[in-house]
Formats: sequence, C-alpha cells, structure tokens
Amino acid sequence: MSPDISRTRRFDSDSNALIEREWLVTNGLGGYAAGTVSGVPTRRFHGLLIAALGSPNGRAMMLNQLEEVVFSAGERMVLGGEERVEGGLTIPGAKYLAEFRLEVGLPVWRYEIGTLVIEKRIAMVHGQNTVHVTYTMLAGDADVRFELRPAMCFRPHEGPLHGPTEPYALHAVRGRYEISAPGGYPPLRFHILGEKGAFSTYDADAPELLYRLEKSRGYDSQGSLTSPGFFHAELTMTSPVTLIASTESWQRIDALSPADAREAEAARRTKLIALAEPAARIGIAAELVLAADQFIVTPQTRLQDAARAQAAGNEVRTVIAGYHWFTDWGRDTMISLEGLTLVTGRHHEAGFILRTFAHYVKDGLIPNMFPEGENEGLYHTADATLWFFHALSRYMHYTSDSVLLSQVLPTLIAIADAHLEGTRFGIGVDQADGLLRQGQEGYQLTWMDAKMGDWVVTPRRGKAVEVNALFYNALCLLAEWLDEDPGAEAGARYRTAAARVRASFNERFWYEEGQHLFDVVDTEGGGNDPACRPNQLLAISLSHAVLDEARWTSVFDVCRRELATPVGLRSLSPRHPDYKPRYFGDLKTRDGAYHQGTVWGWLIGPYVDAWSRAYPEDEAGRAAALRGFVQHLDEACIGSVSEIFDAELPFTPRGCAAQAWSVAELLRVWVGVAAEAPDS
Repeated sequence: MSPDISRTRRFDSDSNALIEREWLVTNGLGGYAAGTVSGVPTRRFHGLLIAALGSPNGRAMMLNQLEEVVFSAGERMVLGGEERVEGGLTIPGAKYLAEFRLEVGLPVWRYEIGTLVIEKRIAMVHGQNTVHVTYTMLAGDADVRFELRPAMCFRPHEGPLHGPTEPYALHAVRGRYEISAPGGYPPLRFHILGEKGAFSTYDADAPELLYRLEKSRGYDSQGSLTSPGFFHAELTMTSPVTLIASTESWQRIDALSPADAREAEAARRTKLIALAEPAARIGIAAELVLAADQFIVTPQTRLQDAARAQAAGNEVRTVIAGYHWFTDWGRDTMISLEGLTLVTGRHHEAGFILRTFAHYVKDGLIPNMFPEGENEGLYHTADATLWFFHALSRYMHYTSDSVLLSQVLPTLIAIADAHLEGTRFGIGVDQADGLLRQGQEGYQLTWMDAKMGDWVVTPRRGKAVEVNALFYNALCLLAEWLDEDPGAEAGARYRTAAARVRASFNERFWYEEGQHLFDVVDTEGGGNDPACRPNQLLAISLSHAVLDEARWTSVFDVCRRELATPVGLRSLSPRHPDYKPRYFGDLKTRDGAYHQGTVWGWLIGPYVDAWSRAYPEDEAGRAAALRGFVQHLDEACIGSVSEIFDAELPFTPRGCAAQAWSVAELLRVWVGVAAEAPDS
C-alpha cells in the first residue's frame, strides 16, 4: 500500500486559482508533464508529454493538449482547458471541476456533472517518455461517450511556439497510431484503452493560443497547434478509459498496462518514503521527499557519461535545477545534494552525482551548467566548485564512503591548488592577504548571476563574502581528509592557507557601521561594498565557519531584521537604493530585480543553520521560520516550492514553479527541526 500522503484543493470554478495553480509530473529522465489545474496552458512549457530525448534535441514538446469532451444524455460537456468571457471578464474553464488533489504526489481531478462523477489521473512511467491519462467513472446512472482530441506542435520545450511547417503524418495499424513530423523528432505513439476505443481522423489546426505567463515575461507567447483527429471510447462504471502517449517503442509501451504502471509507480513512491530519514516519512516532509524525486534524473544527452559509469559499475545521475526551463547546474546540484539525496536516503545516487561532476573538473572548476541537449558544460562559476567540497562533506557524514573519497581526493587537491595558484575567470588567491578573488569582464561568476546581453546586473567582482566563506570551508575539509588518509600528502599546506583566509576575512569583511559583513571587498571600482545581502550568512552556517563567533549574533540579527520573510530571504536589504520589491515584467526588468531584493526560497537553509549557531537554544524560533512554506505548498506548483518570490507582501511566487534547491533546503531544515515543526 502507498503511504497516505495527499494534498487536496477545492476551487470555485470561477476562481483565478484554477489558472494560477500548477501541477507537475516527471519521469526520472528530465521529461515531464505539466499544466494549470484548469487545463488552460499559460506557459510554453505546459503540455502532457515533454519528452527527454537524446542529443541534439534535449527536451521536446510532443503532446500539448487534450480536449476532453463528455457526451451524456444528449449533452456535450468540456471538462477543462477552455476559457470563456462573461461581462468583460475572462473566466477559466473547468466549470465542472469539484476538486483537485495530489495522491502520493500525483495529480487527480474530480469532475461533477449532475449525478455523473468522473476522476482523471495523469502519470508518467518512470524511466520512459510515456504518459498515461486515465478517466474513471465513480458515479452515474448512464454510460457516457468520451472524446479526446490531442493537439500538438513538436518543438524544443523552450523553443519558438511554431513547429515544423510540413504536414504531420498519421499512420494507423491495428489500433495503434503514430504521428510523425520532420525535424529529427521520434514519432508520437498513441493507444486508446476502453470500451469501443477507436480513432477518427479529422485534421484541423487549433486557433492561435495565448500563453499569458509568457506574454507577461516578455517572451514569444502565441502559437498554433495541429490535431489529426480524435479518440473516442465508452466510459462506464466497470471500464475506465486510458489514453497512452509515448515516444518509446511499442514493445516498451506494451510492457506495462495502465494498472501495472500505477502499481509500479505506487510501489516506487512507497519505497522512496521508506528510504528517507524517519522524520521525513510523514506529513509535510514526506510530501517534500516526493517533490525532491522530481529533480533527480538520469541524463539522456550525455552518452559518454553513461558508458563510462556503467563500465565502472556505476550509474549516471544529475539534478534538474528547476522546472520548467533549467537544466543541471553545478552550484544548484551541490547545494541541493543533501536535501535531495541524503535526507531522503538515496545515498548511492548522491555518490553517482558526485562522481559525475568530479569527472568534469577542468582547470580546477566543475561546470556551472550543461546547456539543453549538449554534452559539454560551461565553467563560468567561482563558487560551484567550492560547494562541491561542502556536498562531499555532507555525503561523508551520512555514508563514511572512504572509497569515493580516495577516488576524488587527487581531484580535490588539484582544485585547491588551482585556486591557490590562480585559474580561469580571474579566480585565484590574492597573495597580499590570502583571500580568494574572482571576476572577468562579461561574466557573472557568483550565484547572483543575472545577465542580459552585456549587462551583468550584480558582477560582484573582487573578493565576495560567500566565496571566501566557501573557500575557507573547502580548505579546512581538504586538510581533514588528507590527515585521515595515511597514503596522501599531509594537509599542512591547506591548513596554513585556511588560517590566513580566516585572519584576513575577520579583519577585512567586518562593516562596523552596519554591524554586518561587507558583501564584496576590494571591488573592481575600488573600496568595499557594504550592501546587506544574505551571502554573509555562509560565514556562519558552513561546517567550518570563517567568521569569529563573537560576531555571529550581530550578523544574524541584521539579516533577520532586514532580509527574512515567511518564504526565504531577500537578496538585498530594502534600505539599499537598488532594492526592487517585485520581480515582474519583461526580461530586462526581471533581471534587474532578480538579486536586488527578490526573495529566494533556498536561503532558508543557510538562515536556519546560522540561527542554530547564533541562538542554539531557540528551536521554537527556527520552527516558526518555516511556517510560511506550509501555505505556499498550496500555491504555484502545488506540492512543490518555487524558485523566488516578490520581496514584499503578499510575497507572490515567481520564476520556476518548482526549484530543486528550494525543495532540498526546506526539506533538510524541516527534518532538522522536526521536533518543533508545525503540524502538517
């Protein structure tokens, strides 16, 4: 049996919540299905099958929509996905929707049409680009006829909204249907299961669709779809209807019936909950365990990784930074590792992730990101590699895996030496004070990385506070690991370097007037940047805190007063002249606000860790700091945590609807304060 983990929302059928709330289902490959509760697509990423394909395609939109029509007692009724205009107001569709819920993280819709009650479920087969859409009659005094019209536009999931210009081709053989289009895409295969299930051709183009969120974000927002016809079947109390859509071979599609697929997925999710830390097996934490699963994927575009890993008896794993548009990012992966894979008991996968990124180290750096559909990473980051040390230390805490440590130790030494001696992007130690500096014109190297064209919004070139906190932590960890390995060179060199960093850090980063830390010292324009930002919390929160203990409470108190919100921390104090209260508008406007006040959910992790250091007895305060996320789990992408939020009330969710490090850090600290956490 699956654990009883559910989240239910009931909506007024005229409520904007129907188009503001989203759902997400993933397949463990980076592919997904997503949409609004109403079925009205508001993002270019909303669709029923976004397949994770090999190079050079990457993730591709294969099935955008299903028009769902019920014929009963002579009436034609559309279940969802339409809009109507009344009194000058645009009203979302789904007027028959009575309830939406997540059952063990999977979406379920309940429609009520008089005495007729229909339930819809959407699920993806794990490890396949296959989606099942199943309809079940729960109550009704007559059988109904169901029509499902698929509409599609094969394209990159983040690409232009107009697909191939040549006609789509339909092939039908014994109840199996395939739709093909030029552009290197695999055929989209359909199978309808249900009483009298069949397909009728009726080639038509859908009207131009407006993706309202894309329009508000300044992107391409209109596109058309095409439909080759419609499926139809009889829905009865004893016979559900399931439409299967897939880019897999027919052999793989046929390997699991819808019932077998549901049972397999339920068993998989039950196992995920059982693997997690005991405090993560119930309530909010258990929901976050299932949300965390959405980000751990087997990449489909890096075949060399897979071959190399399999030859060594391993597997390839990586972390999708956020849905819908992010790929795997080194920084996000390392920050997320503990929450996604260690708190959840997925230790082997954590090891796979660390090995994967260790292989890609170049010039002392791990990749900042892997672009969609490509094999090679981009390396413009000053902190992701230092987060790698932190992630490895947390992995060692949970596993004591000396084999992996010995395997990567030479790489760690090479990384440290590259930083001490200097490497790409101006990253290297200043011999005058031992602090780590970074910066190169045209690059954004810290996590505050907004850039549009040649405009780097927060370049932070110089000696950034969190980069040096991470550097000190990395040097201390490396010295410890070398001391534990009798066959390796002693860690004296790195311990000495760490001591110098600590001394210079405490001398140079303290901002007396503000009673907090400078954000950057020795900036490219000269002088020090006194902006109050959350980055300084890492000087307290990491395993090896670089900041003198005597200043912990002062720094924490300033951050709590200036930056804390119910859903994370502001990226800049409201007192600063560059502060932006809202993240909204076109790309330039949004990038200008991205790290200039916008709240980031992932920062709840360092914040709670710093709280534990500054006020170790205040368990109730730390628990209370998490309560705002309880309400948020019913907003945006239901059951997950958004990337960012507006900096002022009502703290509107923005950016990615589901973000790896937001989920991971909330889960990690929620479990850490479980004894004081609010009831779920």
